[in-house]
Amino acid sequence: MIDPGKLSQLEGGQKRRKLALTLGALERDIDGIPEKGNEYSYKSISRTDYVKKIVEICLKDPQMPQDAGKLLREVLLEDPFDEKRACNLARNTMLKIIGTFPAEWDLIIAPHPEVYDEKGIVKKREFFEGVSVYAEDIRSPFNLGSIFRTAEAMGAESVFVSPLCVPPDHPKALRSGMGCIETLGWQKKSLDELEEYAKENEIPIFVLETGGTPLEEFKFPKKGICIIGSEELGVSPQALKKASYGRVTIPMKGLKASLNVGVAFGILMQKWVESLNQKNF
Repeated sequence: MIDPGKLSQLEGGQKRRKLALTLGALERDIDGIPEKGNEYSYKSISRTDYVKKIVEICLKDPQMPQDAGKLLREVLLEDPFDEKRACNLARNTMLKIIGTFPAEWDLIIAPHPEVYDEKGIVKKREFFEGVSVYAEDIRSPFNLGSIFRTAEAMGAESVFVSPLCVPPDHPKALRSGMGCIETLGWQKKSLDELEEYAKENEIPIFVLETGGTPLEEFKFPKKGICIIGSEELGVSPQALKKASYGRVTIPMKGLKASLNVGVAFGILMQKWVESLNQKNF
């Protein structure tokens, strides 16, 4: 957190960017999920008063839209004062003035304290046993973080990554993963190691790739490992050979017939979970 006095002395774009970052950090602190090193720690001023001072600095911006300024002033006068709403409105207004928008990985997600112990360690997590994904050579940390978020949200048990995959502990992956990488954990395995693991645990392997069985016709297994390939090259020929359970494809009508790997994985997981919930194996 930055001292309000110092923040008010900054100028133009630098001040707006610092304000947006500070407000985002405050939102996470309010939700109980502050980023390490960005916890609210001022002892001379309460967090509520700090938030009000930051919002007041925003209101002095010469490019503050009239309607947004009016709403922010009303929020400042509300009793009880809603810290998070004030931060969110001010942050998004600053981003609009800057000319950018909150990225998907900047969204604030409320914590679920009932599943954590006093040290923040996950005590219990519901998942579909034996449902896993293997990320082969994913290059973008943001895509990898998205894959982890989808895997956790949809109830995958585990995530495996290939040796050439971007490291899941990459700062940008951790940020876009919103805590899901730490919650799920991960294992690095080569394709041969993955195949050996699957055989030992009697878990079939299949791939998400073009040229396979359409999503609506594919018979999803109760347990399985789905291999998803890199953004540019897709699933490798070596990985295709490991897919003893086959290949599933998302039918597309567009001219480009192209989906982001994280989006494609989300579509697949929805259908897999739908199948698991509907069938009695």
